[in-house]
Amino acid sequence: MKRLLLALLSLALVFAANADEGMWLFNQPPREILQSRFQFAPSDAWLEHLQKSSVRFNSGGSGSFVSADGLLISNHHVGADALQKLSTQEKNFLRDGFHAQSFAEEIKCLDLELNVLDSIEDVTSRVNAAIPKAVDASTAFLARRKIIAEIEKESQDKTSMRSDVVTLWQGGAYHLYRYKRFTDVRLVFAPEQQIAFYGGDPDNFEFPRYDLDICLFRAYENGKPATVTNFLRFSASGPKDGDLVFVSGHPGHTSRLLTMSELEGLRDETMPFNLSTLKRLEVLLGNWSARNDENARRARKLLFSAQNARKANDGRLAGLLDPDLMNPKSKAESDFKTKLVGQSQYADALAAYDKITEATKILMAQSRRHALLEGGQAFNCDSFRIARTLLRAGEERPKPNGERLREFSESGKTSLEIALFSEKPIYTDLEILTLSDSLTFLATQFGANDPLVKKVLAGKSPRDRAVELITGTKVRDVAFRKHLYEGSAAAVTAAHDPMIELARLVDPDARALRKVAEEQDEIKQQAHAAISRARNALLGTSGYPDATFTLRLSFGTVKGYEEDKKTVLPFTTLGGLYARAKEMKNRPPFDLPILWEKRKSHLNLKTPFNFVSTCDIIGGNSGSPVVNRAGEFIGIIFDGNLQSLPWDYAYNDKQGRAVSVDSAAILEALNNVYGARELAGELLKGRRIQ
Repeated sequence: MKRLLLALLSLALVFAANADEGMWLFNQPPREILQSRFQFAPSDAWLEHLQKSSVRFNSGGSGSFVSADGLLISNHHVGADALQKLSTQEKNFLRDGFHAQSFAEEIKCLDLELNVLDSIEDVTSRVNAAIPKAVDASTAFLARRKIIAEIEKESQDKTSMRSDVVTLWQGGAYHLYRYKRFTDVRLVFAPEQQIAFYGGDPDNFEFPRYDLDICLFRAYENGKPATVTNFLRFSASGPKDGDLVFVSGHPGHTSRLLTMSELEGLRDETMPFNLSTLKRLEVLLGNWSARNDENARRARKLLFSAQNARKANDGRLAGLLDPDLMNPKSKAESDFKTKLVGQSQYADALAAYDKITEATKILMAQSRRHALLEGGQAFNCDSFRIARTLLRAGEERPKPNGERLREFSESGKTSLEIALFSEKPIYTDLEILTLSDSLTFLATQFGANDPLVKKVLAGKSPRDRAVELITGTKVRDVAFRKHLYEGSAAAVTAAHDPMIELARLVDPDARALRKVAEEQDEIKQQAHAAISRARNALLGTSGYPDATFTLRLSFGTVKGYEEDKKTVLPFTTLGGLYARAKEMKNRPPFDLPILWEKRKSHLNLKTPFNFVSTCDIIGGNSGSPVVNRAGEFIGIIFDGNLQSLPWDYAYNDKQGRAVSVDSAAILEALNNVYGARELAGELLKGRRIQ
């Protein structure tokens, strides 16, 4: 990354002349930038339609409605969680794909929740007014948690919508997001995983690409396909080179507004530790999967997630180690702090940097222990996660709403219960595998003689202890979970379940670590708010906050780039897919699914397949619709290239690109590979013709 967006400070979001940077709030869109650079002014109606056509998946990722009958599209890898849960040894939907030719054949997903953003309300003043002045971090945090829970509960009771208070600008603002929720979601279509993730790990984050990374679902209400007013019209032709395009999705997390001390903590502590756990898990699951096909099926989603996260984090760490990224950020922060010196009205902003540095030191000192105990990396299995939820539910639910851990607040109750009571399959052998390994990891990190490790292992080897816990627990029984959840803390205790008792054993330490993290995060939020006020006063209020897995609007152009003195064209074609397979001698992961070999002669091989744009995206944008000026669906985001990975910390469009599937390729594949003409027709007409 050789050319960076330079600003007066690392927190400032001032645009470079030719940078398509920005993950913009829908209630604060970049109208002036779009008008001056592209002579395009999105109307309120254009924005509202795109907002209400966009969908967030609770499993992580984005999507969009594409017909009035509740049809929606996302990525195959976003839908993989649902596909995996619906699959069996006899029917492997994740590997082999699925096609429902009628409403009756559409399969209900086990625990999928979709959220559609209905409205946004700025509640910053109300939140800040509830925080007492000159109190310690613990008191301030509790007050903030209480008022946020109050606002969310009040909104939910009034509107019956999911209501989340979202922290923006690291504490500079608080917005209330209200969502329409869909919990009856059914699988409609998925291609084979081999074409959805063609090229596998070797081609991941690369371009050119040849992936049909799509999955179609349908939202239902009252047992019938949902009637949707806002959906995106499907373009048969897709985009052209140089077109202005927009992305509407839910980027998960960025760190562009962090101070240098926070970035250095990520670079030196958090990122290396995360990578060590991911690489360990990847090797474990890869070896286990190689033993037989059923192991591979059971572990496929976990293995893909580990591989994808490992490669993404490798790229992000490379960015943090790149002086061309870090030095300008350091200079920008230093220059801005110099501006604050001697100006009494900004004394709190200047002092804020030291407060953030000190809080970061405290957080980094306990980060590994926090990740292992509170983050659950020492007990990596669904059984433990369920057991901890049951244990804490018994303790938290009797408390006043504003005093509970956030995940047990009234506003989050529906989502928590959907996940807790899911009928998804949980495999004993895979649970033993991952728990054994993570208990071993705990012992190597803390030492075998650590008092807590000794209590956790109870005089057994990690493997024997894992077998004892997994075979002895009843938490994988949904009826058992419901009984304990609907009971009380006493009922949970009376169950004498070994996995719940393990969760109880480590919970005091885990809660203590969480309390420290919450208090230090409160200090950082207040400090960032002070910096934000100074930034706005000196540099203006235009800009966008870091990503928070809430709906954002990005823009850019369809554009190739130069790499190693070679021109990378912005489009690949269906013909290029077959050329790539031939070049690689059809060896996995470059082999073609049988249908694609059989139907080659039916295809227009000149059809654009994947394309790149300068749109600003990050993880969580997977499945986001790409639209043109007319608001038509012209593609779907499924990846970024390697050069885009440091966008977590700083955007750069010299080589970084977002990668999408072209709408023309989707229609061509549905019609001429899969014979799914009814779906192609629904996409083009906006209604299902039975």
